[in-house]
Amino acid sequence: MDMGMGNELDRVMFYEHARKTAEAAYNKNPLDADNLTRWGGALIELSQFQSPSESKNMLSEAESKLEEALEINPKKHDAMWCLGNALTTHGFITPDEEAARPYFQKAAIYFQQASEEDPTNELYMKSLEVSSKAPQLHAEIHRGGPHLGMGEPSSFNPTTKSTNKNEISDFAYDVMGWMCLAVGIVVWIGFAKNNMPPQPPM
Repeated sequence: MDMGMGNELDRVMFYEHARKTAEAAYNKNPLDADNLTRWGGALIELSQFQSPSESKNMLSEAESKLEEALEINPKKHDAMWCLGNALTTHGFITPDEEAARPYFQKAAIYFQQASEEDPTNELYMKSLEVSSKAPQLHAEIHRGGPHLGMGEPSSFNPTTKSTNKNEISDFAYDVMGWMCLAVGIVVWIGFAKNNMPPQPPM
């Protein structure tokens, strides 16, 4: 097995463990907004390794968990940001531009709210900035054909970008990569705070 495959399998196992742990914790305490945020984050990460239809189902479930977290704690900025990320990802794996647009619009609202709650968070600000360019990036990705993520849920891999040196696209891909990584870090730190034993994602 090559290193890339091993790391990918480790990530899937980590986030699957995180999802199951969050589900068990939810059964004991359904009003834990931190746990719901970790659960939503784990689902976002797992969605990257699924078929497009299964990825959409996982993202819908993640959105539901994150909305539930915000019902419990309406000022929870990490849940707002994760929800914006889930909606953005959902938009990118929706091929039809008109169908994808509402996901991007809702994501921008959550990124804005997260930025207002934590104005010093640079990732929130970058996410908000990129969300305005998401429809244009979506069009570029889906015009580019299957090698640019049409058949893969993880459309944000910078190695799949086209050779077009469009600065907006380069910037957007970079930020989307940071966003996916950051969701994973949110999940991992959340479990580390609860003294959970899993290894950090690679």
